[in-house]
Amino acid sequence: MTARNKLLAAPPYAVEQSLKRLGADLRTARLRRNMTIEDLAGKIGTGPRAVGDAEKGKPSTTIAVYTAMLWALDLLPQLDEVATPERDAEGQTLALSAERSRARAKTELSNDF
Repeated sequence: MTARNKLLAAPPYAVEQSLKRLGADLRTARLRRNMTIEDLAGKIGTGPRAVGDAEKGKPSTTIAVYTAMLWALDLLPQLDEVATPERDAEGQTLALSAERSRARAKTELSNDF
């Protein structure tokens, strides 16, 4: 089967590894809570295959499945910190370099008098 999306067929190595780590961590959290794949799938309203695919770190698994699993395992608040602007050092540096260093005068005169 050929993937329609190159990202799904051959994700960058770092992306692939992060998804596998996330899946393994979700599996560990599920097992620690003594839940079966079927239990978790039922709680989030999906099939066991979607949960199994997420635990394997498959790139085709939607973010909704990962997010719902985090919710069901009471880990969702950690997701809120993932891409916060306050923790984006590179973005903050770029924003500072793009800020104007001084105000410019208006080029047209106002007729308000």
